[in-house]
Amino acid sequence: MLARAARGTGALLLRGSVQASGRAPRRASSGLPRNTVVLFVPQQEAWVVERMGRFHRILEPGLNILIPVLDRIRYVQSLKEIVINVPEQSAVTLDNVTLQIDGVLYLRIMDPYKASYGVEDPEYAVTQLAQTTMRSELGKLSLDKVFRERESLNASIVDAINQAADCWGIRCLRYEIKDIHVPPRVKESMQMQVEAERRKRATVLESEGTRESAINVAEGKKQAQILASEAEKAEQINQAAGEASAVLAKAKAKAEAIRILAAALTQHNGDAAASLTVAEQYVSAFSKLAKDSNTILLPSNPGDVTSMVAQAMGVYGALTKAPVPGAQDSVSSGSSRDVQGTDASLDEEFDRVKLS
Repeated sequence: MLARAARGTGALLLRGSVQASGRAPRRASSGLPRNTVVLFVPQQEAWVVERMGRFHRILEPGLNILIPVLDRIRYVQSLKEIVINVPEQSAVTLDNVTLQIDGVLYLRIMDPYKASYGVEDPEYAVTQLAQTTMRSELGKLSLDKVFRERESLNASIVDAINQAADCWGIRCLRYEIKDIHVPPRVKESMQMQVEAERRKRATVLESEGTRESAINVAEGKKQAQILASEAEKAEQINQAAGEASAVLAKAKAKAEAIRILAAALTQHNGDAAASLTVAEQYVSAFSKLAKDSNTILLPSNPGDVTSMVAQAMGVYGALTKAPVPGAQDSVSSGSSRDVQGTDASLDEEFDRVKLS
């Protein structure tokens, strides 16, 4: 009870002296307990004891016994994680822009002996070190990189603080930038830059959409042309196949007609029937003259139909009496090849008669 009352009294006296001086409080000298022989040290605290003005030992949490008058509790160090607000300060970036920046510092006392005898006020020293390190690191970066690389900036400040505070028994766990205030004109320029960047992205996206649309239209036309050409190709193939089938069917029909005609010519009065057919075709061909062309060739006596028929029958008789090379049998037993040759000769003679 006496120890707690003494600690509370010491804390009140310290607060009054701090308010009078205007300086930040020092944790090393706040709430110093008196030596009451039997002391109970709270958890996560380290009490530094001096014997006759020299460092003696560090009291562990729990029950501890000290010698009155000789032993004195000189420092009380908290082993918990400490959060310190770094005051706002001005810093100049690499591109000569003045920023107002503040932060939060998280640290812990690792060695109470060094924290007590290595520096007068460890928290104040670490705060000043954090401010100077922040200004130094910001001077290496441009304004755009300050906003993009805040994480790397925090890591650099932590490394710099740990290198300097190692001899103080303090370790900086992390540093976080709270706010960054830029000048109003710079803020307006940044806003204009952001708007220009957004317009640029919108223009790029629109052009990419136009390009994709044009590519899709071109691909569609290409596929349509390919399909149309394939359809035309298939149509031509089918048409050619149809024409070939038609030609083949006509040839077969003509061959069959020739065979039937040859068989009919061998019958009774076949020559008279052939003569009548030739005469009819001759008269029909003569009636079609001057329909397709203005230039025609007429016989000397176009009105004498009997003489024209007699001339046609003479041609037919000459063809039928012409010897066929290699023929061994009569007309009734002739081969289909002789009949086809005779029919071809007949057609040639008939065309010659029409032209004459």
